[in-house]
Amino acid sequence: MNTVLLDAQGLACEHAGQTVFSGVSFQLQRGEIAALLGPSGSGKTTLLRALAGLHPLAAGALHLRGSEASRLPPEKRGLGFVFQDLALFPHLSVAGNVSFGLSAWPREKRSARVHDMLEHTGLSDFHDRMPHQLSGGQQQRVALARALAPGPDLLLLDEPLSSLDADLRPKLREELRALLKDTGTAALMVTHDQDEAFAFAETVGVMLDGRLAQWGSGYALYHQPASTQVARFVGDGRLLPVRMLDDTRVMSPFGALQVSQNPALREGDAAWLLLRPDDIVMGEGDCEAQVESVVFHGSESAHVLRMDDGSILMARAPSHQRHHVGERVRVRPDLAHVVLFPA
Repeated sequence: MNTVLLDAQGLACEHAGQTVFSGVSFQLQRGEIAALLGPSGSGKTTLLRALAGLHPLAAGALHLRGSEASRLPPEKRGLGFVFQDLALFPHLSVAGNVSFGLSAWPREKRSARVHDMLEHTGLSDFHDRMPHQLSGGQQQRVALARALAPGPDLLLLDEPLSSLDADLRPKLREELRALLKDTGTAALMVTHDQDEAFAFAETVGVMLDGRLAQWGSGYALYHQPASTQVARFVGDGRLLPVRMLDDTRVMSPFGALQVSQNPALREGDAAWLLLRPDDIVMGEGDCEAQVESVVFHGSESAHVLRMDDGSILMARAPSHQRHHVGERVRVRPDLAHVVLFPA
C-alpha cells in the first residue's frame, strides 16, 4: 500500500504579481504529523492555503492520495482546515458548529458523529453552548472537532494555538497531538514557534524567503542543518569563522578541533563553524569571553558572550551560576560533533 498521502513537487504561488514561494517539494505520509516553521512573510501560510485549494498555484504538481489535486476545489480535496482565528459560526451552538460539515450525512449518523467528536475533545457538557460562552481553549477544541468531524485523513492548521495563553498552549498542543494519533489523521501545522514545532511534529519544514530550506526531523534541523540560513534560524545558531588545518582538523578561536564530517573542505579552506548555546560550557577552558547580556529564564539563564577576536556566542547555564554583564568568564566548546559550512 502506498503510504504517501500528499506529494508536492515544485509548487509556486503568486500574489499581486509577486512570487510568494517557489520550488517547494515535499511528501507527507499517511498519519504523519508535520509542521511548517518560518518567520512572518516566508510563505508558509500561503502554502497551507494553496494545499487546501484556497489560493491558486502558479506552478507545480500536487497529488493527494495518488491523484492530481491542484485543480480540485477545496470541498473536493477531503481536507480539514483550522484557521488562525478559528472562524466559528457565532449563531450556531457547539453542536451546530461541529455538525456543519456533515449536512449530507443521515440524521442519526450525524448526531452520533457529533456526540463522538464532543467526547473526544472533552466538550460533551457544552453541547448547547454558544461560542461566546466558551473560553479560548474551549473554542479551540470546537474548531478542531468541527474540522475532524467529516473524517479527513489530513488536517491543515494555521497557527491554531497562537491566540491562547502561554500556559494553556502546551496542554492543548498535547491534546491535539494525542487526538490526531488516536484517529490516525495526518496533520500539517503552520507556526513561527520553534519549540511548538519540535514538540508537536515528527517532521518539520523550514520556510525561508519563499523557499522550503529543509524538510526533516527536528533533530536533523538542529544538528544537521542543510545551510547556514537554517543553522542561523533554528536554535540560536552562531557561525564562527574558522580555517581547515587539514582534512580532519579545523583551527577555531578555541584552538584546533577534530572534524568528524568534512563537507569537501581541504587544508587552508575558510569555513563556518556552527555553535549552539548547548555547545558552550561556561566557567571552564583556556579561552575567555566577556558577558554582553544575561536573560533569566527560571532554571537557566541565556548569555551572549563576546570572544577576544570579536566572535559572538550564545551560552546557557544554570541560573544559580550568576554571571554579570561585563564579567569575563572562561569558556570551552563541548561538541558532540562539528558542523561546518564552506565560507
